[in-house]
Amino acid sequence: MPSELRFVLILTGIATIAGAASVFGIYYQDGAQTRTQAEAMTGGDATAGKAAIGRYNCGACHRIPGIAGATGTTGPALNGIALRAEIAGVLVNDPKNLTRWLRQPQQVLPGNGMPDQGVTERDARDMAAYLYTLKR
Repeated sequence: MPSELRFVLILTGIATIAGAASVFGIYYQDGAQTRTQAEAMTGGDATAGKAAIGRYNCGACHRIPGIAGATGTTGPALNGIALRAEIAGVLVNDPKNLTRWLRQPQQVLPGNGMPDQGVTERDARDMAAYLYTLKR
């Protein structure tokens, strides 16, 4: 068998194994790693953040992956927020700014559509941790 063909077959096999790995749950390790990184960045707990997002009813205005009933269209969809450069077009997307935005959006950008909801510091860190898991 020519070496080029052998190389193609090996690459095809690797791609097949990688695809099977994601189908059988090995992909979840990437999700766990993403969660761990998000929690380290924010000092929050992504699981608690997911619950807080539900309690504050963020899904009334936003579409948010992984949050039941989060189908709002008034605010932007939050899929991929972890990879965005800015928050609300005015803040660099980093954990400190995201936490500030979640707590006091009207102070950051008076008159914008996101209401101040009395989000606690703890809840904001937890919510930020969850949001930083949203890379797609």
